[in-house]
Amino acid sequence: MTQLDEAGTALFHQSMPFSERLGIEVLEHSKDVVQARLAWDATLCTIGGVLHGGALMALADSTGAVCAFLNLPEGAQGTSTIESKTNFLRGVREGHVTATARPLHAGRKVIVVETELHDDAGKLVAKVTQSQSVL
Repeated sequence: MTQLDEAGTALFHQSMPFSERLGIEVLEHSKDVVQARLAWDATLCTIGGVLHGGALMALADSTGAVCAFLNLPEGAQGTSTIESKTNFLRGVREGHVTATARPLHAGRKVIVVETELHDDAGKLVAKVTQSQSVL
């Protein structure tokens, strides 16, 4: 059974209420890696029972945003996504999708984060690169 990071989940839900509505759960959060997951649910699907790409992007954006937040330079107030590129590689019809975000660049004005989404079998579902402005 996977151990949930209750403090990380609370951070997501308090800072991004939409993540709570989606049911995002955090598995790990640190400056080096943030990992969260989203359970397949019929209400988050498109035709054919496939998890909607928007739900996958919301998981990736939320996970990447917390990763950027944890890498803010001293004195910064927060972050905001200014660019996001997603490559969808396979559909998800059951189980969980796990997002793993890592910082690629933590600058004074922009933080770039790369997030990979995997299904329960460990197969790559999507890869996301996003830029976050430092506020």
